Amino acid sequence: MNIRNFLFCFLAVLMGGCVLSLHPLYTDKSTVFEEKLLGSWVNSNNKDEIWRFEKTKNAENVYKLTNTLDGKSGEFTAHLLKIDNTLFLDMFPEASLLDKQRTNDYYKIHLLPVHSFIKIEHITPKLGIRIIDQDKIDKMLQKDPNLIKHEIVDSHIVLTAPTRQLEQFIGKYSAGADLFGDVTEMERLPSEPNNTAVKTADPNRPPDGKKAGK
Repeated sequence: MNIRNFLFCFLAVLMGGCVLSLHPLYTDKSTVFEEKLLGSWVNSNNKDEIWRFEKTKNAENVYKLTNTLDGKSGEFTAHLLKIDNTLFLDMFPEASLLDKQRTNDYYKIHLLPVHSFIKIEHITPKLGIRIIDQDKIDKMLQKDPNLIKHEIVDSHIVLTAPTRQLEQFIGKYSAGADLFGDVTEMERLPSEPNNTAVKTADPNRPPDGKKAGK
């Protein structure tokens, strides 16, 4: 099945030029949990952007992340992980948002949610995050197209390498300035508790728990 026929929903719209991945960056062994990440954070340079991290009840080392930008929200299953003692966040869109739309299951199975990766520079006193810069990785891949497995879909770079190769690639190039963009600083909003536990959907489960085609 040709990768170009898929709709890369949610993240491609929400995060614009960020780099997407078919496979996760984390494994069960690499995930960690930081209580300090829980709560709501506002972009220091854009007060209309808020990230809210919540605990989940039915999974270990998993966050529910709600990203609100200009009054519109997206919900994600997020895993915090370490590669060579550096923190990263793997974000995956929750299928529950589709359940709120007037779409049938046949339509839903044609949507392929994807992962995106964020480098966590620090959590205190502010949350500092860096997103993979598409222009930077584009230059890297033009110089060496075999650097990591990928496809170009509607001008988006989509990484197709398996998790182990992703770990090696991110670990190798994350220390310098070759891969990630500038730091975005997020300030904690003090008005909400940071220990709320919520349920989260299994990111590998089809919408409504149904098998594709049924």
